[in-house]
Amino acid sequence: MILEVAILDVKPGQNERFESAFKKAQSIISSMPGYLNHQLQKCLEKEGRYILLVNWEKLEDHTEGFRKSPEYQNWKALLHHFYDPFPEVEHYSLVEL
Repeated sequence: MILEVAILDVKPGQNERFESAFKKAQSIISSMPGYLNHQLQKCLEKEGRYILLVNWEKLEDHTEGFRKSPEYQNWKALLHHFYDPFPEVEHYSLVEL
């Protein structure tokens, strides 16, 4: 399992619109092959900051399957105009201790 982590900084005054758009967009990502689950959390200390956590079966499910899909274009249209700066996305794997 791979964890996708994105820090999302939403433009001032756009939080409600972003959250509404995300409610629509989450059905896009959750329908993708390899998708397991996701969380969107709002930062308590920094206004307009969110963290998106998405679990995928494997890295390519996100980087190849989702990002190169026609559905990704809809995701972009719904969400990408809210971000400033554009988020950096990182991927993590569980450390077995």
